Amino acid sequence: MKLISWNVNGIRACVKKGFLDFFQEVNADIFCIQETKMQEGQLELDLKGYHQFWHSAVKKGYSGTAVFTREEPIDVTYGLNTGQESLESEGRVLTLTFDDYYLVNVYTPNSQRDLARLEYRQEWEDIFRDYLIRLDEMKPVILCGDLNVAHKEIDLKNPKTNRRNAGFTDEEREKMTVLLGKGFVDTFRYFYPDQEDAYTWWSYMGKARDRNVGWRIDYFIVSERLIPLLKDVGIHDKVLGSDHCPVELVLQTPDIE
Repeated sequence: MKLISWNVNGIRACVKKGFLDFFQEVNADIFCIQETKMQEGQLELDLKGYHQFWHSAVKKGYSGTAVFTREEPIDVTYGLNTGQESLESEGRVLTLTFDDYYLVNVYTPNSQRDLARLEYRQEWEDIFRDYLIRLDEMKPVILCGDLNVAHKEIDLKNPKTNRRNAGFTDEEREKMTVLLGKGFVDTFRYFYPDQEDAYTWWSYMGKARDRNVGWRIDYFIVSERLIPLLKDVGIHDKVLGSDHCPVELVLQTPDIE
């Protein structure tokens, strides 16, 4: 089973930059996108053989997630079911329930350049982690998306100069550490614990992508009991169309339980 996750930074713009070519080429069983930046009805994608699920933000042109899956899920949950508008109005979480696992597609809030949203981000992290733990108690979880954090110094090019920047604060990194300590594993680091210069996001400024001055902030994280089924992971860093690139996870499918 092949899964792809990609922050497209606006699906309408990404479609004009080759999204559908990559979609057809990669031939994924499940394809998740973040930062769709669109409302229902603004774009129709002809994806034959796939069920489509969209979760848009209330605010136009902002945030949003979507999942395209060959297998029809048993159920789809939009958001975190908290009842709090501040947590539910930005289209950040889509959960698909399958027979043997949950798929959670997430676009984690950015703490913003001046860390104006760091406190909100901390609240989000705790609620989202508790949500994942509750799911994991019932069946294994496959989490993917833009988590807006480079967990370790190895996960970005310039750790020393970014220590208090959004995505690399001690607070955000600690939340990731706590999550991984609750029975989850970062699949890329499982396969490649020491690989440097492996990034999924690059600033549009200063030709950062050409120089590979980037951050690894897009993840596949899974329940630890899925480790025996992990076959491969990948970063499609040559695929353009967004300031992020797609990431990939390949799993054996039999007997997920």
